[in-house]
Formats: sequence, C-alpha cells, structure tokens
Amino acid sequence: MIDVNLFINKAEKKLLEIFEELEIIRDLNQAKVLKAFQDNRIGEEHFASVSGYGHDDLGREAIDKVYAQVFNCEAAIVRNQFVSGTHAIACALFGVLGPGDKLVSIAGAPYDTLEEVIGKRGNIKASLKGHGVDYEEIPLKNETEIDLDAIANTINEKTTMVTIQRSRGYSLRKPIDIETMTEIIEIVKTKNPDCICFVDNCYGEFTEAYEPTDVGADLMAGSLIKNPGGGIVEAGGYIVGRKDLVELAAMRLTAPGIGSKGGAMFNQSRLILQGFFMAPSIVFESLKGSILASQVFMDLGYKTTPRPDDIRTDIIQAIQLDSPERLVKFCKALQFNSPVNSHLTPIPCDVPGYDDEIVMAGGTFIEGSTIELSADGPLRKPYVAYLQGGLNYAHVKLALKGILEQLDIHEPI
Repeated sequence: MIDVNLFINKAEKKLLEIFEELEIIRDLNQAKVLKAFQDNRIGEEHFASVSGYGHDDLGREAIDKVYAQVFNCEAAIVRNQFVSGTHAIACALFGVLGPGDKLVSIAGAPYDTLEEVIGKRGNIKASLKGHGVDYEEIPLKNETEIDLDAIANTINEKTTMVTIQRSRGYSLRKPIDIETMTEIIEIVKTKNPDCICFVDNCYGEFTEAYEPTDVGADLMAGSLIKNPGGGIVEAGGYIVGRKDLVELAAMRLTAPGIGSKGGAMFNQSRLILQGFFMAPSIVFESLKGSILASQVFMDLGYKTTPRPDDIRTDIIQAIQLDSPERLVKFCKALQFNSPVNSHLTPIPCDVPGYDDEIVMAGGTFIEGSTIELSADGPLRKPYVAYLQGGLNYAHVKLALKGILEQLDIHEPI
C-alpha cells in the first residue's frame, strides 16, 4: 500500500500557487461582506427576535439589505422558512411564471430534485407544467459544455425565463463560471431583452470574485446550509435580484399581500448574519480541500473534474470511481472520518426526488449541510463521488487519508 501521508503531502506541494490565488478571492469577498455590514450599520439590536407575524423585525430587514448589497442587486429575501435550496428555487419559479409563460433550461437537464418542480416526472398537477408553464431544455455540447450557439438559436420573444444552474448537479458537465455566465446572459438579452435570467447559485457563492447578479442575472436563489451560511446557519434560503421579481417570489413563500413583510426569524438573525460574515473564509477552506482531493485522485489515475488548475466556480469535486463498490467505500470512509455520527455506516437507498439509489455520507453538525464535509452519489454509471464542503482544510486532509486507506490503494492505477 502507498504511504498515504507522503502521497498527500506531495500532492499538496503542487498546489501552493493555486492556494495563493484563492486567498486573493477570499480577501476580496471578505472585504465586500464587511463593507455591507458597515454600510447597513449592523448592531446588536439586529440580533433580537420578534414573535407572531414577525412585523417590524429589524434583523430580518437588515439581513435582506446586507444580502442585496453583497450580491449587487435591488432586493433580497433571506428566510429560515425556506426548507432547502430547491424550495427557494421553486418559490422563485412559481412566483414569477404563470400560464402561457415559457421556461428554458440552458444547460441540459436540471438537478434531479428540480425535475418534479418542472414537471418532468412526479405529480404533474403540482408542477410548473401543471400550472401551464411551457418548458424546454437546450442539450449540452459533447455532454459536458454549454452550447452558446444553441442558446442563440433557441431564445426568442416567447421565452419568458431562462434558468441557469451554476453547479453541475449529479452530472459531469462543467460548472458555469462567471465568464461563461456573462456570455450566456448577453446572448439571452440580445435575443430577448425582456427575458428573465434566473440563476440557481447553490454551491457557487464566494467561489469567485463576482456573482451572477454582478453580470446581469435578474434573479438568483440559494441555500443557507450551503456556502452563505458559513457552516453555522441551521436552515433557510435566499432569493435576490430585481425588486419586483423578488417580491413575487416572496409572495409565493408567504402570500399575496404579505410578501417579504412577514415571517418571524425565530431567533436566527444573529446566526444568519454571523454565518454570512464567515462565509468567504469558510468557502476558501472548502475550495482548498476540493482542489487537494482533485490532485490526489488525479495523481492516482482517476478522472477528476474540475482538475486542480481549473477555474473554480462551485465547491463540488467530482471523482469518477467507475465501480459501485468503490463509491460505497469512499462514502463509508468519509463518514468514519466525520465529527458527527462517525459510528454509522452509509448504505445506498431511495431518496425522495431522485430516480436512482443514492449513497450519502456526511457527519455534519447541521443535517444536510453541504458546506460541511460530505460526499454522495447516485448508484449509476460511471459511479461518481461528489465531494463537497469542509469547514476547515485540516479536516479534509484527514478524511482524504482515511478514504485512501479504505480504498486500499497499493499504487496508482
């Protein structure tokens, strides 16, 4: 068996320049967040909670303003009432789209859980399709890249909204970096200036110096138990963008006439603010761990995407293991090297919203938190482990050591 410690240390030494570049991005984002806190005069009064309807909640109002400033847009709704990123995305889509509207996905099929929201499967009556929304997908080029020419040929005056999923989901397509995002939005707006550009920003916040709303996205949503929660927010999601669109989405979360003006924060305002302040540094730690994992498994002969020197626009590292046994072993090892529930054993099972059995590992302090170190993957070819998160780089290194030992690797393949 290879000397695991020596192997990881050699991989790490190859990455020093890349880590230095990441520090620049971290510092830019941290400065942006700090300025938003200062400009909005965040004080202890914003940590207090109200009850009942949540009227006149100073903390809730301040959080919305901070998010709107950091994401460089008109308005935000940040709520612990969003049960997941999918819920926030669904509120954005159902809030804005209605009968006769057309939604186009520009990056092929969306993430598995959104297929039921759209109406590709599941309860059609409850889906966008059941509410009279037309839907079209633009296939990927070579199954991995965004087809810009196809976007230009598809978008027209009948297209109400395009949905742009920044991260890869359970696929091996390239995530959409900000440069590509800019090209997509420019093409869409050239073909139809009134078309709404919506971005699913899950896993992408603070990975680059700019966000999709900096380059023209009209509406954007994400989860607070991913990047912007900083690893301490217990639940929730956010929607940011144009004021009229955000308010329509808010009315889907609450009710027409209430919109963003209601909803008690249940004593979560301090955590949401503190987590957001911590987020740029936590994302930096997570990215370092993902890049190290990519380098280690690439050196072992496995296909990894992104590669260590690729531009990072989300925190997900895909490692193609080519065998269900290796995928399960990978997840078992990560679970064993987790701070919570390390004594439990992940087994593949059916998960609501997914067609295939999923194996998931994540001994996280917050259930389902994917800014904390976790891994999962569907039991379907080519048996890819999707590694994400890591509150600190040292933990990722320890987990990688355990994974290599569990896989019993004697030499690179």
